[in-house]
Amino acid sequence: MSLGVSEPTMIKAFASAVLALSLAFTPAVATAQDADAGATAESGADAPAEPQRQIRIAVDFDPTHDLDNILYLDLSNGQRVAIRLMPDWAPTHVERIKTLTRQGFYDGIVFHRVIEGFMAQTGDPTGTGSGGSPLPDLAAEFNPMPHVRGTVAMARAQTEDSANSQFFIVFYPRFALDKNYTNFGRVIGNMAAVDAIHRGEPPADPTYIVQASIASDNKPQKFPAPRPAPVAASAAPASDIGDLLKDVPSQ
Repeated sequence: MSLGVSEPTMIKAFASAVLALSLAFTPAVATAQDADAGATAESGADAPAEPQRQIRIAVDFDPTHDLDNILYLDLSNGQRVAIRLMPDWAPTHVERIKTLTRQGFYDGIVFHRVIEGFMAQTGDPTGTGSGGSPLPDLAAEFNPMPHVRGTVAMARAQTEDSANSQFFIVFYPRFALDKNYTNFGRVIGNMAAVDAIHRGEPPADPTYIVQASIASDNKPQKFPAPRPAPVAASAAPASDIGDLLKDVPSQ
């Protein structure tokens, strides 16, 4: 399972950048009509008023707020990353991440695809990019939130409704992913630790998730088991070496 996206065109990148800039100046809570109601309005047909749904756009970067929607990733590089989950954007995907996290599914899973200047992908227990959890795949929850630095989104196969357990963290903005992958969160703490994830497809020495947890569960940070110290090759005592050399004929 891979992202499989090509470089965005200059026009699309510019348009998406304008969208991202406009989002930065929108209210923290926006309203959106149901898609069917919108289509009816465009056609000019009369329709009963539909209830509006609210989408919270602003990301709360305060790590002490709403702990049930903060995901911690304790990485093998010894660092803890904090991710703000956004159920307003993708409620079903956020619930899946929480469920798998609390099952311990992500513990020990590597970042199997890490591309410099793009993203770091994880969530496959096979480490090949083709695995997932035993749970059923999810229907897409594409939303208008841009894929900026620190965005956390679900990976999927070619079909839109194929996200399961794999997700990726964006290093730099990639607006070509907008409305093509389900954006469900943002790194709010220690992006430097994400930057330090080992690169490769797959990496020769992959960084892995030691423990994933939800902040409200109050699990202490977990560190990787220390590697055993290398054992030096044994050598014969100097006296023995001297005894061996004394019978070597000189030239």
